[in-house]
Amino acid sequence: MSNTTKYAVFGAGSWATAIVKMLSENLDEIGWYMRSVYTKEHILKEQHNPSYLSSVEFHTDQLKLSNDINEIADWADVLIFVIPSAFIHAELEKLTSDISQKTIVSAVKGIMPETGKLVGEHFHDEYNIPFENIAVIAGPCHAEEVALERLSYLTIACDDSKKAQAIADNLSSDYIKTKISDDVIGIEYAVMLKNIYAIAAGIAHGLGYGDNFQSVLMSNGIREMKRFIKKMHKMKRNINNSAYLGDLLVTGYSVFSRNRMFGNMIGKGYTVKSAQMEMNMIAEGYYATKSAHLLNDKNKKKTKLPIINAVYDILYENKNPKKVFGKLVDKLD
Repeated sequence: MSNTTKYAVFGAGSWATAIVKMLSENLDEIGWYMRSVYTKEHILKEQHNPSYLSSVEFHTDQLKLSNDINEIADWADVLIFVIPSAFIHAELEKLTSDISQKTIVSAVKGIMPETGKLVGEHFHDEYNIPFENIAVIAGPCHAEEVALERLSYLTIACDDSKKAQAIADNLSSDYIKTKISDDVIGIEYAVMLKNIYAIAAGIAHGLGYGDNFQSVLMSNGIREMKRFIKKMHKMKRNINNSAYLGDLLVTGYSVFSRNRMFGNMIGKGYTVKSAQMEMNMIAEGYYATKSAHLLNDKNKKKTKLPIINAVYDILYENKNPKKVFGKLVDKLD
């Protein structure tokens, strides 16, 4: 991809806003699709997103803003999707442009709940995107710290290393360090799974478990993640790399983690619905929990997933968090 390659971001939440900020350090123009007319007009007038990362100021002459998904899809060469997994299917139904020759980048921290497919798989199957034109962005990298320009790390995974490096270069800056990987599927699953373990960490905190238990929970979580990903996509990978373990740790421990916050509320006695309403943000791990549970159920030989199963029982079977974690503690080591 040349320096004239056009990049566009689809979505207007905190992570989408952070990615636009990263790109604006390197590109003269960034396409930005958002559903809300109000958000678009506010950014044009006030130079910042009214709802997310409002401290980040943009030079609007760098932004090609639109409420028309097809306008931005036609314009750009690299399409970065940052729409929550719960809503991306509905948004993509508006897409009539031919994107088969585009490079698709998933920064969606979840799985397609309608199909159980990874976002990359969905684009391959539905839009005829070759796998070498599909990339994934992983952390550890909280949007809030990008806004503060705190040193953060990203991994960009793509089968085509040149494309991965080009995307990485355009996201890099003094405060964003990047590396590339060829484990597209493994990293996409890791991005999904770490949110489930963050919910588990939040539930534990809400129930009153301390730091000692949290460390055991996270160490079991990374081993559980390794088993799950190996079952889904066997290849040589180091699960201790930052795209897997690093992203898991920051999502499980950070005060910025919405999944941990969601779990904390559940542990304190909130219902799922009341927690979702009060947060006013999407906790991707809620949807990921059901997807991971269903994917494991489809396997003839099920993978041992005590933490995911515990979170599933609490969120979807309405089981008592205290009782579920009371049993979970005996399954960890």
